[in-house]
Amino acid sequence: MLFAAILSTVFGWIFTVSNHTNGPAGFSRGVIHGALMPAALPRLLIGQDVSIYAPENTGRTYKLGYTVGVNGCGAIFFGINFWRLGRLRRRWRKQP
Repeated sequence: MLFAAILSTVFGWIFTVSNHTNGPAGFSRGVIHGALMPAALPRLLIGQDVSIYAPENTGRTYKLGYTVGVNGCGAIFFGINFWRLGRLRRRWRKQP
């Protein structure tokens, strides 16, 4: 729980820093925001208002980047977990 709180705080800081650039958020910032979006969950659960989407954005390109970021983060997270699950299953099959 402490690790999640620390991680969420760090990611919140990264999100805030990425929003201090001039101009609307484009594809690259959309990827960053999308990848950081799952890290906002612990702070949202404890009642803090966390911005997970840049209100000033370029439109379609930002949304595409955001989608790539969310899906990329999910693919990495679930890919690692499915890989670990596959290793466990192979170990169980080897046991007599």
